[in-house]
Amino acid sequence: QVQLVESGGGLAQAGGSARLSCAASRGTFSMGWFRQAPGKEREFVAAISRSGGTTAYADSVKGRFTISRDNAKNQLYLQMNSLKPEETAAYYCAADRSIGVLGTTPEEYDYWGQGTQVTVSS
Repeated sequence: QVQLVESGGGLAQAGGSARLSCAASRGTFSMGWFRQAPGKEREFVAAISRSGGTTAYADSVKGRFTISRDNAKNQLYLQMNSLKPEETAAYYCAADRSIGVLGTTPEEYDYWGQGTQVTVSS
């Protein structure tokens, strides 16, 4: 079992920035960030390979969000810039045990954190 714990959520201004972190209890997996707003399905935000050499982003966040990791610290990060009010959601980190193409759907991930709320005010 792998425990994932997100942190860094809170209140941000529209156009502002926030940085999320996710601590993993063990292992090195492909990792992803997802978000879920009330009444909506969980949606893909970004993913990163085990080495950190490959990343993938949802079109809606490209150029504004950056996913990164520090394997020595078992940490995953999501730097979010130019935030929009419609990006208010619970943000989740997830780990994928498989090897290959980065997953972009929740079903491809095996472990999940409890989520951290990001609220973007206009």
